[in-house]
Amino acid sequence: MVDPSAKDPSQYSAFVPARKVDNYPLFSARLRLLEKYLDADSQNEAPNAVMSGPESESESDPAEPAQEDIAEQQCEETTYVPFTEEEFGEQGEQVEELAEENKSLIWCIVKQVRPGMDLSKVVLPTFILEPRSFLDKLSDSYYHADLLSKAVQEDDAFTRMKLVVQWYLSSFYKKPKGLKKPYNPILGERFRCYWQHPSGSRTFYIAEQVSHHPPVSAFYVTNREDGFSITCSILAKSKFYGNSTSAVLEGAATMTLLPRGECYTATSPYAHCKGILMGTLSMELGGKINIECENTGYRTELEFKLKPFLGGSDATNVVVGKIKLGKETLATINGHWDKECRVKDSKTGEETLLFRVDAETRSKRLTRHLVPLESQEPNESQRLWQQVSDAIAREDQVAATEEKTVLEERQRAEAKERANNDSIYVPELFELDSYGQWLYKYSDLRPWDSRNDVRQYECQFKVLTQTRHKSVPIIHGVEMIHPLRSSIETLSRTQRQSPTGQAIKPGGPAVSKAKNKSLVLAPRDTNSDSSQSPQGAVKRSSSSAIKQLALSVDQVNRVLELHTRQLNEISQRLERMQYSPPPSSMTLHSHHLLGGGVSQSTVIKSLIYALIGLIFSLILRWLFK
Repeated sequence: MVDPSAKDPSQYSAFVPARKVDNYPLFSARLRLLEKYLDADSQNEAPNAVMSGPESESESDPAEPAQEDIAEQQCEETTYVPFTEEEFGEQGEQVEELAEENKSLIWCIVKQVRPGMDLSKVVLPTFILEPRSFLDKLSDSYYHADLLSKAVQEDDAFTRMKLVVQWYLSSFYKKPKGLKKPYNPILGERFRCYWQHPSGSRTFYIAEQVSHHPPVSAFYVTNREDGFSITCSILAKSKFYGNSTSAVLEGAATMTLLPRGECYTATSPYAHCKGILMGTLSMELGGKINIECENTGYRTELEFKLKPFLGGSDATNVVVGKIKLGKETLATINGHWDKECRVKDSKTGEETLLFRVDAETRSKRLTRHLVPLESQEPNESQRLWQQVSDAIAREDQVAATEEKTVLEERQRAEAKERANNDSIYVPELFELDSYGQWLYKYSDLRPWDSRNDVRQYECQFKVLTQTRHKSVPIIHGVEMIHPLRSSIETLSRTQRQSPTGQAIKPGGPAVSKAKNKSLVLAPRDTNSDSSQSPQGAVKRSSSSAIKQLALSVDQVNRVLELHTRQLNEISQRLERMQYSPPPSSMTLHSHHLLGGGVSQSTVIKSLIYALIGLIFSLILRWLFK
């Protein structure tokens, strides 16, 4: 029997994404339509229908297993080993002293670029590379994932936000010795690992390079047993400014606290490297980031401050911020992200420790487990870059450059072959949704059910859940993050694939497309005549319900499109009225502006300030030689 609670539309409310519902009446209308369909379907269900769950491995009912269950049972769990070797740089400013022979290479790179240029296509020398992939580097944020486990258990929303901020700040204090940059991932490159929690649960991390130009890395983090999941896709950009360069990570991570149905979104600071042409080569974090939960209304604003020109060690790696509820500031944050941060209550003035980097904190880092090198696939990060990393460890820069060139040339050859065949690369682990977000194909955002769920495990880059009963629906990432939209789209797609309105049998060609998208009702007696059996009545009633739902959805979508066009036209008119200057003002001041709309006085002042700053810096450099 199908569990009626599995079709209760109220369960979807916990997984509504962290997006504003701009059209609440439309949202309510779609919800009512979905409720109408589900009620009609549940009243006409056949008593012998079963629910297929392609991502669950069952401990019971070994007799008459479905084909999908047999395939899942043949998938062996991946073997991992603990990895405890970690390298930590010193606290404070992160600097690098270049050897004389390496300075000449830096000058060769500088000659190839110009201010404002994107450095993603510039080939960097191997002596500034950290011997691991960027996909591996992104996993540094989860050595203190147990803080998220505590946040799930906390009943107070304000305390939950503080724990999330505490976890966020714990992501940055691990720094390499010197100034190093990880490898740019190869298209299709993958990385996987997990962290063992003291409670016995495991946090899994799956990453894939889904695009090379532009370079986009997608990853998925899950620990259903402790109740959290994170999905993110990052576009890496870098800009050259003359004596400095910045690496910007565009994209927001979405974290879901599964039992509470709360979604948190967080952005990343940028890495700023200075002293390329003159001065000491150093790197620090900068920029403003936001951690926001629209479900509760709490919001944290953090600013990573760059070291000022005349600042000392106390002005290095400074972070300040506020925790807000609406427009009210509840607490302020102040400190250094690689040393200590404190939070001060705005009402009581009480100041407490938020995060401190010391020996005790480092001892609490969770142990990361990796797949042994000999068991990794050829496109996994460690195995893919093994020859380059070994050469860097031997300090053989020539061999490292040669091995790195081999990988880059192979990637160019594959891209050329795809261009000749007029084909595009399709990632295997992630898919692009209609909102432009890369989502893990096998994500499972259901809260943990201790009565049915046994454990999570990873098999062939799929994070699966072993269950006691196989009648557990697994709803994948796209459907779970946008449940109403995906349910309606799935029903419409099913109707188009089956014009007669009959249920599609499992194992058929249409199910291969939709098996991971929806739940499939599978009649046990496949040889009976549908027109003479109770199953036939179910199919006909389901078909009519689907047709009515599809027509209603089309009508609602047409009204929405009409209103959207009208709103866009109004918005464009308001923008033109707001930004178009009066004609008299335009003619009055036109002779004071240059071609780009900048006044002559502003240009002159800028040149004077730049000249004064240059002279002042030269004097200081001469005094402190």
